[in-house]
Amino acid sequence: MNDVWAMIISASTWVLPVLLAVTLHEAAHGFAAKLFGDDTAQRAGRLSLNPLRHIDPVGTVLIPGLLLLTGSPFLFGYAKPVPVAFHRLHPQRLGIIGVAIAGPATNIGLAIASVLLWAWLPGFSPAVDSWLTTTLQQSLILNCILAVFNMLPIPPLDGGRVLTAISPAPMARVLMRMEKTGFFLLIGLIFLLPLVTAQLGINLPVFQWLVGEPAYWLANSLANMFG
Repeated sequence: MNDVWAMIISASTWVLPVLLAVTLHEAAHGFAAKLFGDDTAQRAGRLSLNPLRHIDPVGTVLIPGLLLLTGSPFLFGYAKPVPVAFHRLHPQRLGIIGVAIAGPATNIGLAIASVLLWAWLPGFSPAVDSWLTTTLQQSLILNCILAVFNMLPIPPLDGGRVLTAISPAPMARVLMRMEKTGFFLLIGLIFLLPLVTAQLGINLPVFQWLVGEPAYWLANSLANMFG
């Protein structure tokens, strides 16, 4: 029984930050869309801080769970994308950019909040202090990973949407056509390519290069600035 309880406590230090990070990330997209004139997310009931409205069975439960069980050095997950009618945003280009960066900006805000709480919370019992420290440290790292990952300039990620909005019309049309295939390209580049090259004896840590190292640099920078 003690082992089970210890496992639950340990898992909660990741589960709680994941739920908070992906819920607020998606809700922020919806609130930004409403600000720019599109109420699609509101009509779909997605302007909510209730995690159940945003949870994706694969991205929020299965993938993080498998990463935890396999002892992965990083945790990754995502929620159901908030529906946005981009043609209803006004002004459209600025609206697309605003909606796109709202999610990663929220993750940066959560990372900063984690640092501030870590630095300024009063002391509790040793067990509670240990749990809070671990949870806030992992919240800091997770939110930095989500912010960096989502700002990669590949549709349909937020960074891809920003790139689409600022690109000339011919390039923007090409990027828009990548909305449905870009995620598979991303999975292939970040996860499948390293697995294939590993079989050939080649170490190609693409995720670490593109996301891990920038995210840890960002986390350290925020800790130094606000800690």
